[in-house]
Amino acid sequence: MREPVTACIALGANLGDARYTVMQAIKYIDHISGCSVMATSRLYRTAPWQAQGPDFVNAVVRIETHLTAPELLQALQALELAAGRERPYVNAPRTLDLDILLYGAGRIDSPELTVPHPRMMQRAFVLYPLADVWPDFVQLKDLQRVQDQPISRLD
Repeated sequence: MREPVTACIALGANLGDARYTVMQAIKYIDHISGCSVMATSRLYRTAPWQAQGPDFVNAVVRIETHLTAPELLQALQALELAAGRERPYVNAPRTLDLDILLYGAGRIDSPELTVPHPRMMQRAFVLYPLADVWPDFVQLKDLQRVQDQPISRLD
């Protein structure tokens, strides 16, 4: 078996019962063979960023996985599909969106996957929950850079 890798996954939804969908997705990620959720962020509500539709519910999980990055991506896309994810156009509203933010110290640049996620440092809906699960990774200056993007915790 491969050595485990720490990865971070962003979760978001803005169609249907988004809060429930994100919470269920976290449970499903923990049940993917070869994956174990190590930390889960709080839930956050954000207005669509460069997208349309209702507000999003967002979270981030930090996992340990024995899967390769492409295998993890495939498993996450299967969860999106099971949740009814459709991709009619770029940034369309979605029932579930799962993005690999970080995969160990690895850098991947393929047509299917780019890691680290190329826009994660520009998005409050990623940085705030990422700070919850990996506070040493997110710097104060990173949060200050996105402070004009509305975000609120769901408690």
